[in-house]
Amino acid sequence: MFEIKKPEYVNKTFRMPAELVKRLDVIAQSNDVSLNNLIIQCCEYAMENLRK
Repeated sequence: MFEIKKPEYVNKTFRMPAELVKRLDVIAQSNDVSLNNLIIQCCEYAMENLRK
């Protein structure tokens, strides 16, 4: 049976340097993804590759 899955999201506020946000926004736009999606991917990659 086909089942639609919807991930659970939580709203949080983070303060980031303006220049970093600008750079992330350019990358997101040039790759046709949302800024939110890009930041999620960056965080997941950083955690997966974190030195123990």
